[in-house]
Amino acid sequence: MDTHELAHVIEAILFVAGEPVEIRELQRALEVTEAETQQAIDALDSDYSFHRRGICLKRFGNHIQLSTRAEYAPYVERLLQPIQKQSLSQSAMETLAVVAYRQPVTKLEIEAVRGVKCDYSVQSLVNKGLIEEVGRKETLGRPILYGTTDAFLAHFGLSALTDLPKPPEDTKADESDPLVP
Repeated sequence: MDTHELAHVIEAILFVAGEPVEIRELQRALEVTEAETQQAIDALDSDYSFHRRGICLKRFGNHIQLSTRAEYAPYVERLLQPIQKQSLSQSAMETLAVVAYRQPVTKLEIEAVRGVKCDYSVQSLVNKGLIEEVGRKETLGRPILYGTTDAFLAHFGLSALTDLPKPPEDTKADESDPLVP
C-alpha cells in the first residue's frame, strides 16, 4: 500500500472512530511499520493544511483525531448548538495544575501545595480520565504517583506537556521546601 492510500485508510478509521486513536493501534491494525504510519499521518496532515479543508488532524501525545478546523467551528456550533461540557471545579483545576506541572506526584504532595485535602478532586480527575496512576513512590507506604493522560492533552488542546504555559516565577518560594524544583 503506498503512502497516499495508507493516509486515506487512516482518514477512514479516524472518521469512524470519532475519538482519539493511538498511533500504535493504527500501525498494528494496518500491519505497517512505525515509519510508514508516521509518513501517512504526515501526508494526511499536510493535505488538510494545504487545501485548508474543513477538518484537520490533531495530535494528543500518542493519539491522533480528526477535528473541525478552528476557524470553521463557530458555523458548526451555530447549526448543532452543542451541549456544553461540564466544566471542572476550581479545586479540580488546581489539583490538575499541580499534577500537570509536578508529575509524577502523590496525593500528599498535591495536598502540600494546595494546603487542603484532595481525595475527591483526584478521584474525580481519574474518573474523567484526565489523570491516571503512573506508578508507586519508593517510600514508606508506597503511595500512588499520578500523572496526566492523553485525554488531558486533548481536553486542553495540547500536543505535548511542553505546550503548557510556563508558570509564573514564585519569588516567595522557600528553598527548604522539598516540592519546589
